[in-house]
Amino acid sequence: MAKKISLNKFMQGLKQRTPGESEFHQAVGEVITDILPLVNEEPDYRDTNILERLTEPERIISFRIVWEDDRGRVKVNRGYRVQFNSAIGPYKGGLRFHPTVNQSILKFLAFEQTFKNALTGLPMGGGKGGSDFDPRGCSDREIRRFCNGFMLELHRHIKPDVDVPAGDINVGAREIGFLFGAYHRITNEFEGALTGKGLSFGGSEMRTEATGFGLLYFLHEMLSTRGASVEGQRIVISGAGNVATHAAQKALELGAKVVTLSDSRGFILDEDGVTDEKIAWVRRHKQQPGASLEGYADEFGATWHPGKTPWGVACTVALPCATQNELDINDARTLAQNGCRAVAEGANMPVTAAARAVIDEAGLLYAPGKAANAGGVAVSGLEISQNRMSRSRSRVDVDDDLKAIMRNIHSNCVRHGEHGDRVDYSRGANRAGFCKVAVAMLAQGFG
Repeated sequence: MAKKISLNKFMQGLKQRTPGESEFHQAVGEVITDILPLVNEEPDYRDTNILERLTEPERIISFRIVWEDDRGRVKVNRGYRVQFNSAIGPYKGGLRFHPTVNQSILKFLAFEQTFKNALTGLPMGGGKGGSDFDPRGCSDREIRRFCNGFMLELHRHIKPDVDVPAGDINVGAREIGFLFGAYHRITNEFEGALTGKGLSFGGSEMRTEATGFGLLYFLHEMLSTRGASVEGQRIVISGAGNVATHAAQKALELGAKVVTLSDSRGFILDEDGVTDEKIAWVRRHKQQPGASLEGYADEFGATWHPGKTPWGVACTVALPCATQNELDINDARTLAQNGCRAVAEGANMPVTAAARAVIDEAGLLYAPGKAANAGGVAVSGLEISQNRMSRSRSRVDVDDDLKAIMRNIHSNCVRHGEHGDRVDYSRGANRAGFCKVAVAMLAQGFG
């Protein structure tokens, strides 16, 4: 029988095997801390080396993308697909186009995706991919050429029963359309090899809204445990993309007041509150190359805070929806001092480990991204089922399923995360996801 595992020794070994991958180390460390007691209580987990198997991707594909810009200049980018774990289903996870994309970031995202997908209750494994391509300032023709070049390699590694990518940062409906068109032309097959497709060629209702709406559905469930609701909350949101704007939209619908949105250049503070009209303006404005939210202040009489994040604004709920590690220890202290009651992650790992500790110590409700922002991949899973049955479903039906999935995720987090008189949602999410994936891995033997 294998000896019990030390957290420090395990993490030291991981860092030696994967040097320089700080984001991946952070994500693994947070999960292992929560699941290690379960592993040490179960000899089968230790004897089969489940932790090393869980933290080693099944496959990492790295490839070159060559494309031509509108001036006829040849450009070269690097593409990736990290196929992390397929124990409970085909690899599933988004594609991200951004200059910061590297192997460490995609490994952390794919690792997190494995547990997030398990929480949905749908048969989906974990994967993630993308490229260091920067679409800002590119024409539609250039983005189409890049997507064609990207799919020229990726098509070899995806298929409905193998790996089903979706969108992520800078990969929206336009890019998914170009990618699917390239896949269709290259393979001569019309099949559900990607999700997030347009409604006219196999997409699902609610896919665009799903992550942001699901975040609010989870927040509602979490607040209800303390006799509260979304109605009447003063909410601070970071980001101004798909997740942030749809989270704001659903928050308004549920009776909350949203006072901030942000981008990489700063944030707007709108004391009158964001409205549906203002959200529509943000979506149109952000489609323009290089557009900043600064124009919102002039348009609607709000204030613009350049070079800052919104976490110093007094609120009762904070929703970080921009990017990883955007909310640090000082931000967490400020939120707690200003009366914040709950933090729910719309982005992946936006709260640093040190900030998490402050949030826990202050007694704030905290929803980790793998639980709170699972709505997007949940509806992607519903799109896979829809494609396999060659049918479409109504918006109302999909929304009902999304609410039920988020309610079930919350229940599992509570069941696995009860800790004295409170619920540790992070521990609950990590343990619930781990239990499902680990049982499947043991049942299928080594490999």
